[in-house]
This record gives sequence, structure tokens and C-alpha cells, in this order.
Amino acid sequence: MNARATFKRMEESTREDWACILPEAMAMAKSLPDRVLDHLRLLDGDHGGFPVDRLTHSLQTATLALRDGRDEEYVVCALLHDIGDTLGSFNHPDIAAAILKPFVSEENLWMVQHHGIFQGYNFFHHIGLDRNMRDMFRDHPHYQRAAEFVERYDNPAFDPANETLPLSHFEPMLRRLMAVPKNSVYKAALPVEKAGA
Repeated sequence: MNARATFKRMEESTREDWACILPEAMAMAKSLPDRVLDHLRLLDGDHGGFPVDRLTHSLQTATLALRDGRDEEYVVCALLHDIGDTLGSFNHPDIAAAILKPFVSEENLWMVQHHGIFQGYNFFHHIGLDRNMRDMFRDHPHYQRAAEFVERYDNPAFDPANETLPLSHFEPMLRRLMAVPKNSVYKAALPVEKAGA
């Protein structure tokens, strides 16, 4: 059994307590890709009325981005853009963005976080919403990136006949991306070998 901290309130914690906690936290962080992959697998068979299930849509989006020559970070963003569907029924892009935030650039993060409104251009008018809602971001520096993501990768990824690479094809990319955070308040606390310093 691993040692455990003894405090009852965080303010009572000691350096010795954190010497117990940090190794556990690092082990948990190291297994993040496994948990993300497991959660993606929850999308398998969940059609939600769509022509393809949510996992196939995610895989097709990533496959299209990969085949178009996008870098690994972008491809993983494409893979995970709808991972929040199961937990964030009313804000799924925010779930994906929260998972990706420590590992991706600001432009890719913005693209993922706002893709739902940009995809809305293609269907909002069918459900009583303003399809031009994305125009509120017209002057944002990442507007075009989000619009292009939806047009080239997210929008056409509902075709049962599309090429769909298996999740195993993207797993190494996901693991590389999540090996070390780029943007995290906790990065400075990571051991030197983990922080890549």
C-alpha cells in the first residue's frame, strides 16, 4: 500500500504530504492517454440519429485531417473534437477543449472550443437557431482556422463510405501529444525528465 497524506484541510498539508501525493499524481497523469482512449471508445455504436456513430465521425474527421497533411497536434484535435458528447450534451466543445488545453497551441484550442458554433452554419437554421452565429467571431484571428476545420474535416465526416482509419492508428499520436503539457500551471512542478527541461 502506498503512503498517504495525513492532512484534513489542504492548508495543513506539508512537504512530506506532497512527497506522497506527487508520485501518485504523476502516475495518474501518465495514464491520461489510456483514459482518453477509453472515453473515445464510449462513442462506438452511439449514433444519436446521425448517419455514422460518434466514434466513426471522430475517426473520419482525424483521417481527413491526416490525409490533408495536418500535423499531429491538429490531427489529435480533430480526433478529440467531439469527445465531450457524452458528458457535455449542451457544451461538448468545452469538454474537448478542457482535455486538450494543456497540450495544444492557442489557435488549435480556440478552433476546438468554437467548432460547434462554426458547424452550426450547416444546420442551425433547421433547428430554429441563427446559422450565422459564427459571425460574432468574424474579427477573431482564429476565425478562418475554425471555419476551415469545419468545412474540410468536421462537416464531411458523416459519410459511411468515407475512409476511416482505426483508433489504433491515432493512438501513438495521442500518446506523444499528451506526454508532456505545454500549458499548465503545474508544469513547473513536474520532475525535470517529465517537463522536458
